[in-house]
Formats: sequence, C-alpha cells, structure tokens
Amino acid sequence: MEQKKNEHINLAFSSRISDIYTDSRFTYEPVFGSHTKGELEPFSFLGRTLRVPIWVSSMTGGSRLARQVNINLARACREFGMGMGLGSCRILLENPVHFDDFNLRDIIGPDLPLYANIGITQLEQMLEHNTSGQLEELVRELRADGLIIHINPLQEWLQTEGDFLRHPPIETIETYLAGTKMKIIVKEVGQGMGPASLERLIALPLEAIECSAFGGTNFANVELSRGPALPMKYLKPLIFVGHPASDMVEIINDLVSSGKPVLCRQLIISGGIENFLDGYFLLSKSLLPSIYGQASRLLHFAMIDYQSLKDFLTYQIKGLSFARAFLRIRQSK
Repeated sequence: MEQKKNEHINLAFSSRISDIYTDSRFTYEPVFGSHTKGELEPFSFLGRTLRVPIWVSSMTGGSRLARQVNINLARACREFGMGMGLGSCRILLENPVHFDDFNLRDIIGPDLPLYANIGITQLEQMLEHNTSGQLEELVRELRADGLIIHINPLQEWLQTEGDFLRHPPIETIETYLAGTKMKIIVKEVGQGMGPASLERLIALPLEAIECSAFGGTNFANVELSRGPALPMKYLKPLIFVGHPASDMVEIINDLVSSGKPVLCRQLIISGGIENFLDGYFLLSKSLLPSIYGQASRLLHFAMIDYQSLKDFLTYQIKGLSFARAFLRIRQSK
C-alpha cells in the first residue's frame, strides 16, 4: 500500500492530460457498471456462436509467410471465439499448390465462422464461362461456411495486372445469388460503399455486408504505389474517394429505419478500426446485429508471433468489456 501511494505521488504531475484530448464520442458513467474479468457474453452471428464481436477481415494467402500469418490468426479465432474471412482464394482456382495456406478449419475449429473469398471480376468471368460451380467445390474443400465476394473496381482499374469489369457488380451478384444456396457476404476492399450501393445490397438475401470502409488499408493506394510513376502522379486523387465506417453505419441505419426492403440483417463493420473504443462506438451505433472487423492491426501482430497477437487481443477484449460496463455513446445535439 505504501509503495502504491508513493507511486501515485511521483506520477501525479507527469500524468496530467489536457481536456482537449477528451474522447468526445462517449460519456463516462462510473456509477452504473461493475467490473468483470474481461469476459463477454456469447452471442449468435452468421449462424454460429461467437464469444467476442471481432472479425478477422480477409487478408492474405499464397506464400510461406502468409501461411504462418493465417495459422496465427486461426489459432486466435479458436482461442478467443472469433470468426475469420480468408484472403482471396483466386490462387487456389489457378494452382492448388497453395491450398494449405487457406486450409484452416482444423485450426479454427468446427464451430466458428470461416468464409472463403473471391473477387467480383473472377466471379463475373466464371459466370460467363459457366464455371462458377468451382466456387461451391472450393467452399466444400475448405469446409468453409460460405463465400465472401469482394467488390474492388477501383483497385482492379489501378492495378497493372488488374481485370476489367464487363458488367455492373450488382448484376453479377444478383445472378449468382439466384443460382446458389451458399451463404454470401459482400464487401469492398478499403474505399467503402455509398448509399445507392448499400440500398441495393441490403435488399438482397446476403448473410452479411462487410463495410471495408475508407480509413483502413487503402488498396487503391497500394496498387498505385507498386505501379509506374505516372499513374501515381496523375491518378492519386482517386485514393481519397470513399466512405468511412461511421458514415456507412449511418446510411445503413437510415435504410433499416426507412421501411425499404432489408433482407440482409447482419453487418461486419470494418475499415480504420484501430482499437476497442472505435469498435465499441460503431457497434453501439448500428441498428443491425453487428461485429467489427480488423485486418492490418491483426496482421501486424500475427506477423511478429502468436504471443504478440494473443496479447493484443487479450487487452482489446478487456478494454471492450470495460467500455460496455462504463461508457455510453454521447447523443448528438
């Protein structure tokens, strides 16, 4: 006790924080909550039972480094009770030699959501060539719950090796949904989606929409950075086009409240979520059942080692537990 009091005295002045740093998203209500052990109540999402509302957003595969990263991420999902979206599985359709990079069901376990992933341009091409049945076979081989379709026209257009779309993605998705019984999630890859796109998607029988909003890893910027100098010089303004996660949540809330058709009833909020307070804020705002996704933050720790990833997630969950007990969303004036 005496040591603690001495530490309080020694640190009191250096620990002052100006009120300009107050997180204005929340009110702190210390009289209403109680301390927990950092555990959260299990809940149902994507037809499975999750223990924490965190989603491992689609990232990588197809290399030795990617294999170890995916193993670490899948181990974390199993330990903490999270779901996971695989990186683009296009490489498996071209060369099954990398199958083990994506074959994570035994690691993640039988009870948590695991989704395969394909790009909209590849889906368009497969529908044109009547080969989309390969996707159902791939999902079966991976023992996945369903398929994520990522919509990335800006990334493809800026990519030196990119594929060009021949049809609007909404037409391709509607055509595919009409012919498959698989569970489908639709996402962007870092720019987010606007109100017209969300209105069309939310009216479809999708398992979920993932925001992949502006503010996280920007794959338009990635493609410009790895390409020739002239496109970067003249096309760079395009990387700033998009919609942040907070705007997308508000758009979807308006659609849910409007009385317009809403068949998609689950939301994965991702894009620029740095920590548990960002996640808690957006989850509290959403009118749809939601979890929040992270990619680059989890990737950073998964590339170091499993213990670093475990430490990060342990304290994210502890922080989220405290936030739920003592923080309230500040109401807009």
